[in-house]
Amino acid sequence: MPRPNVLLITTDQHHRSVLGINDPAVKTRNLDMLAREGMVLARAYCPNPTCTPSRASIVTGQYASQHGAWSLGTKLLEDVPTIGDELRKAGYRTALIGKSHFEPLRSSSEFKSLESYPILQDLDFWRGFHGPYYGFDYIELARNHTDEAHVGQHYAIWMEEKGYKDWRDHFLQPTGKRTYVDRLRDAPLWRIPEEFHYNKWIAEAANKKLEEYAREKQPFFLWASFLDPHGPRILPEPWHEMYDPAEIDVPGPAPGEHDKNPPHFRYAQQTPSSPNKFKRFFHKLMSLLNSVTVVKYYNDFRKHGLPIQGLHGVHPHLYDKAKLAREIAAYRGMVSLIDKYIGEILQQLDRLGLADNTIVVFTTDHGDFYGQHGLVTKGPFHYEDLLRLPFIVRYPGKVPAGKTSDALQSHVDIAPTLMSLLGLPVPAFMAGVDQSGVWTGTEGQARDHVLVEMHHSPALVHLKTLVDRRYKVTVYNEATHGELFDLQEDPGEKRNLWSDPEFAGLKGKMLFQLVQAELKKDMR
Repeated sequence: MPRPNVLLITTDQHHRSVLGINDPAVKTRNLDMLAREGMVLARAYCPNPTCTPSRASIVTGQYASQHGAWSLGTKLLEDVPTIGDELRKAGYRTALIGKSHFEPLRSSSEFKSLESYPILQDLDFWRGFHGPYYGFDYIELARNHTDEAHVGQHYAIWMEEKGYKDWRDHFLQPTGKRTYVDRLRDAPLWRIPEEFHYNKWIAEAANKKLEEYAREKQPFFLWASFLDPHGPRILPEPWHEMYDPAEIDVPGPAPGEHDKNPPHFRYAQQTPSSPNKFKRFFHKLMSLLNSVTVVKYYNDFRKHGLPIQGLHGVHPHLYDKAKLAREIAAYRGMVSLIDKYIGEILQQLDRLGLADNTIVVFTTDHGDFYGQHGLVTKGPFHYEDLLRLPFIVRYPGKVPAGKTSDALQSHVDIAPTLMSLLGLPVPAFMAGVDQSGVWTGTEGQARDHVLVEMHHSPALVHLKTLVDRRYKVTVYNEATHGELFDLQEDPGEKRNLWSDPEFAGLKGKMLFQLVQAELKKDMR
């Protein structure tokens, strides 16, 4: 029997409910089929609800506080070991197609980035560069979300090779010709033809590699990394009108649900009415988050020689309900469009006779808000909507089909679990837990808690969360406020027990668990 292969498929910023298996209104025929043929892991969590840290955790099996890519604007250093490095040593071919986001859009004097300007759009460079890159011996990359001006790399080259010379018409200035006015006028329609959408490119490039691996009879680890449904929420026809906004129930906050939450939750529900007020809003929300002033925040980056980064989620979260319904409709359309091209990759496995010997893992980097708790996109708000993930694994004959597990999972577990399932030793640098027993149905659970970090400046903006089978606790750097939720009695997280005297003992127990988990995390 040849050695097993791995196909990892990810989306970007994907709320776990936006799948047909969780909401019949969402059309995801191929992912629904994958769930029927495999196992749904219903309590999977990201170790950090931002792109770079979470993606780096997938390939390293480490938390952001260990692998060092702790926020957007940082990079995963080239000497940090990855699962790709280990698999290449074991004779595997490794490839990444789509979004990596291991490096920032700006270089600094100390930390150079291949995905920074101007090299990001130097197509001659990318024509000649396909790796090695963070353990992948072959890469094809894109960095833009929909019409963003960051378009370039291998995606732009693919469009040109397909004969699409007018691709710049569909991307924002200064790279392209499109303006923000054009985007607002057309939304949710993005006028790029579907045949030149990056989902088509990812599926085509992934299938080409699968054909190569099958022909050469080589074991492989292939990551197909889709860039949607991360905003901007625009998409080509006819997908932009697949869902009717009038039929969507827009989530929102419960009355008084933020009364006992940390103050930045309540302040995020306000709307500044002018640019100057917006600036004051930013300053005020920063100070409420952890008693951190904006000057201290900016100086924190300067002191560490890093480009200053904005803080995700530090903005007004109030949305016009009708506008948000249109965004949710587009969001669902983006997921359905991805599902079509995931289907093309899965069908290629079947055509090539690879499906029975390939471990398929589907997940996302982190969740999303689209009105839940009165919030949108992401930020320093560790609700289940942002932390819990869609997660499906299929491995015919090994993973029981049609099963759902509520065992706690983390992205740091993916790398060690895959190593174990491939019959390879789990390297000491991986901090995650081997979940192979859970995935194959021989064990009920492999861990009793998950840890989540969010670290948005070198030394100041920092929060951590511990989730166990029932409870969740969140603490903030330089702050006495926090969150404590009973996920069994309050699954919607409407009642924060942090300051309730009746639950002081539970809070103390959870804080002790958090400290112990931090100590255990470093015992590798």
